[in-house]
Amino acid sequence: MSRGDLVQSVYERMKQDLSDFRMRPGDRYAESELVARYGMSRTPLRVALYMLVREGYLVKVPGHSGWMVRPLEFTHFEDLYDVRVGLELMAIHKICRAVTFPDLEHLRRVWLVPQSERLTDATRVAQLDEEFHSDIVAAAGNVEMSRIHSDLTDRIRVIRRMDFLAPTRLVTTYDEHAKLLRAILRRMEGDAAMLLRAHIDSSKAEIRHITLHKLALAAASAEANSNSEGKTRAL
Repeated sequence: MSRGDLVQSVYERMKQDLSDFRMRPGDRYAESELVARYGMSRTPLRVALYMLVREGYLVKVPGHSGWMVRPLEFTHFEDLYDVRVGLELMAIHKICRAVTFPDLEHLRRVWLVPQSERLTDATRVAQLDEEFHSDIVAAAGNVEMSRIHSDLTDRIRVIRRMDFLAPTRLVTTYDEHAKLLRAILRRMEGDAAMLLRAHIDSSKAEIRHITLHKLALAAASAEANSNSEGKTRAL
């Protein structure tokens, strides 16, 4: 297996452990622990670790246990979402009142399609969802607004992707994006603003629900494993 394949392999395994909360928010790990856990040499492991740092899953901290799973601070993420909503509402305002309406044909081709042509791959739809919101902001023509929005997108990605774990959310995303896009294309600023707020609020609620549910399952599983190990030692 090539070095690139090794990096990709350990990256995907760690990301799955993080997504399933087998590595829980706030947990700290020494690099040697992770080498043993994944049966991987330090070089490809370290590359994968820094990839996960860039994506917001891990934090590099000083000391022996130098890698920490980023804590989930809902207040922090909700503050970021509030800023994001403000930027996207401003973008909708500028688009709907523009003298020359921007070209949004590429968004039509993705979101205004028959149900039979909708994608079902959650990872791909999550990526397209990011691009939809980024493209709306970019269409407003303010470079600084796009730069700030891009930074926000990077910072909330770690929690935002959980919105696509349930198959029903894929359908909801297509439906809500289609309604929002049609309102923008018709320059219906008030309707578009209302739809945007509702869309992001429903996403936030789903993310919180899924996250708390998965954390509870992970804690119960960890406790069951600990009890089982205790009984084994007693025997």
